[in-house]
Amino acid sequence: MKSSGISSATAPSPQGAHPPTPSRKSFALAGRSVTLDPQTHAVRPDLADVRLADRVFAPHYAAHVPHRLKSDAILRAAREPDSDELTQLGSGDLFELLDLLGDTAWGLAPAAGLVGYLPAAALEPVES
Repeated sequence: MKSSGISSATAPSPQGAHPPTPSRKSFALAGRSVTLDPQTHAVRPDLADVRLADRVFAPHYAAHVPHRLKSDAILRAAREPDSDELTQLGSGDLFELLDLLGDTAWGLAPAAGLVGYLPAAALEPVES
């Protein structure tokens, strides 16, 4: 195939030169993942909080999105409405949303130190 003769307006970079990259925390997984309590650490078989990536392997990771409760809500151990109640959260409490499952939210209530499920309708995004 013949070249069109059109090339990029930028000059080629010198051999071996790379643009500077920002430094980031590095870690290595060594051995098996640790077992974390799913009531206090945001980890499920399918998803984990990205802040736990240095301690546990998961198929997917999620970064939390800060929300506030716009009404009181019960934080539950499972998605089902009749599952065990972990704690009562009040209007204005912070909730770190990690996953939305239909009308149910999963994440961490940092003030209580608990992970669980609550109605998504009880949440509103934190404005920055």
